[in-house]
Amino acid sequence: MCNRARMSGEPETYWGSAAKLFRPRPRDNHFRPSELRPKSRNYVVREEAGERAWDVMTWDVTGGKAPWPMTNVRNLALKQWRALAEKPENRCIIPLTEFCEFTPEAHDLDDGKKPLKGEMWFAVPDLPVFPVAGFWQHTEAGDSFAMVTCDPNPLVAPIHPKAMITIIDPADVDTWLRGSYDDVVKLQRPFDPDRMTVRGPVFPTRNKGTG
Repeated sequence: MCNRARMSGEPETYWGSAAKLFRPRPRDNHFRPSELRPKSRNYVVREEAGERAWDVMTWDVTGGKAPWPMTNVRNLALKQWRALAEKPENRCIIPLTEFCEFTPEAHDLDDGKKPLKGEMWFAVPDLPVFPVAGFWQHTEAGDSFAMVTCDPNPLVAPIHPKAMITIIDPADVDTWLRGSYDDVVKLQRPFDPDRMTVRGPVFPTRNKGTG
């Protein structure tokens, strides 16, 4: 399950959006898109009153109401998620430049310390900023979002066999933000592995890496 990601850059006119924020940018240490973790904040692209632009939301769609941050959602048929997925106004696009999955096994780095799982970072070279399907809602803690996951493709599956985030083609962004529930469920599918790259494993806390 993706719980590490990165977005490098500032709001631009991606996917027909205006290069502006709907609401003021937060100025605190929870807003660091270049190192996105659960409960931190990232940019999202959404529509409001017929306009498509950017916003900043917390990566935990329940706003802290679940026992753990709800960062990724798979089963859109569940009542609580379908209620959001059915409504275009609750859908969003999460712009990313990379996402991370940890290696299944821990690695002995020959440094006398405990073996450590490595970070594997996935990117889409022809889309330096790629769109990820998501949805959001208002919570007591503020506006919060989740990424939608799907079956893993052959590049991701050896690292994380259960799921991957739903990267969608830019041509499908309009459908995700405006289509019917059935339309968006059809987009919940693995992204083309031939368009993706992976690097790693890297071990940033030990300043080591391969790949």
